[in-house]
Amino acid sequence: MKRSFGRRRIQEIVMQTWSLVSICVLLGVAVRWGVSLNSYSGAGKPPMFGDYEAQRHWQEVTYNLPIRDWYFNSTDNDLAYWGLDYPPLTAYHSWLCAYIANVINPEWVKLHKSRGYESPEHKLFMRTTVLVADLLIFIPAVVLYCLYLTDGSSKKKVSVLLCILLYPGLILIDYGHFQYNGVSLGLALWGILGLGLGWDALASIAFSLALNYKQMELYHALPFFCYLLGKCIKAGLIGHGFLLLVRIAAAVVVTFALCWLPFLSDPVQALQVVRRIFPVARGLFEDKVANTWCSLNVLIKIRSLLSADAQLYLSLLFTLLAVLPSSIRLLTRPTFWHFKLALVNSSLGFFLFSYQVHEKSILLAALPVCLLLNDLPFMSVWFLLASTFSMLPLLLKDGQLAPYVVTSMGFLLISIYLLSALDHCTEDELQLSTYRKLFFFPLKVDLACIVRWKFYISVAAMVGLSIASVTLDPPSHLPDLFPVLVSTTSYLLFLGTFIHFNILQFSGPASKKSQKKSN
Repeated sequence: MKRSFGRRRIQEIVMQTWSLVSICVLLGVAVRWGVSLNSYSGAGKPPMFGDYEAQRHWQEVTYNLPIRDWYFNSTDNDLAYWGLDYPPLTAYHSWLCAYIANVINPEWVKLHKSRGYESPEHKLFMRTTVLVADLLIFIPAVVLYCLYLTDGSSKKKVSVLLCILLYPGLILIDYGHFQYNGVSLGLALWGILGLGLGWDALASIAFSLALNYKQMELYHALPFFCYLLGKCIKAGLIGHGFLLLVRIAAAVVVTFALCWLPFLSDPVQALQVVRRIFPVARGLFEDKVANTWCSLNVLIKIRSLLSADAQLYLSLLFTLLAVLPSSIRLLTRPTFWHFKLALVNSSLGFFLFSYQVHEKSILLAALPVCLLLNDLPFMSVWFLLASTFSMLPLLLKDGQLAPYVVTSMGFLLISIYLLSALDHCTEDELQLSTYRKLFFFPLKVDLACIVRWKFYISVAAMVGLSIASVTLDPPSHLPDLFPVLVSTTSYLLFLGTFIHFNILQFSGPASKKSQKKSN
């Protein structure tokens, strides 16, 4: 009788949990669709339009031209007009969307004649493709991660799930600006999920697919490599560790070979794809991105003082110096906790110091930070807010002011309420004891209070700059005043986060439960 009651109770809990998960997913979908009803990048702005037209144009090119012509300049494929500059998996995805588009309305992908095509029906189609990709790849990975790799009660897991699904940065870029970041981030998350569950070969396949969808997934590559290699070394390179290494290597090689198969028959084809996906000629940075080089350029005109080659080598050197310490630490301690921290440190290191960084690349750092919402809610919520704020100039250019305000405020309030982010601000919970040892702070100094006040001041600064960017006109001799202030403020917050998470990784696990997060 007691056993039967226990089974019924477990079934009730499971049903309640999945009911809450379903509600979270529906809410996440509703917010995404609500944002998608607004404008998009480059709407009605010829001759280049924007990223929306870039995605449509890739569908036009991949559907009408043979594979050998996708990455080459020709009369039918003007690379100066949104030429394809992502790896093959993105091209295949564009072809699939184009095939469906041609069935619905051939005018959407007609060669040459569809350039700049805009209509309510086509907008609905394009928005739907993003949502379908999220429902198939990103959202299931988030659900499984929260249910299987997040500690705590069912309520806590569902709370983390809702906060990740409502992260405004990804929603505003994919559904407002218009891109498919959820595909590459979702594939990377499937890789993270696989590592957390001990499915190393499948995780390697998933992350290889992510790399073959967007080359910016290189931001996450070093932690994946170091974690898997460290695990193999720990298991013994003579015996089980060697067999594991062979399985992982085979999975990666086969996945890359299948993705690149149409281009491997001709070395010229493969080299052209590589040149397109690594366009070093574009320069050190674009627009007002919140990284080191753009912020430093306000004081020292780096692009004027240094040659293009010198800029490339300088960024490479600083990027390696930024990402190698956490990666080497992970190699020597291949636990899942250190892996998550290394993902944050590596992606932020690339964003802050690497070559040709876009504002949207901060989403690559936001993904692993989302995975720390349960362990470090205060710092994670702080960073996720700042990452969305850093893209404000881009969002304003796309007419995304209202969605930016609503989603950011909603995320802040919901995450503070569900995760009790402001309640978990003691020195131990914020992992500040290492700072006291490093900088010899006396015991009477309340470090937690200082951090909280920094948070309040930064939120006030973000609100103030957001309002000023919309309501005030900059001085005529400083037309980029507000974008520069936004990027510089965001840069300081990102740099502080980068330093903090590196210190965390070298100081040990956050708690006993984090120590269990290893295979």
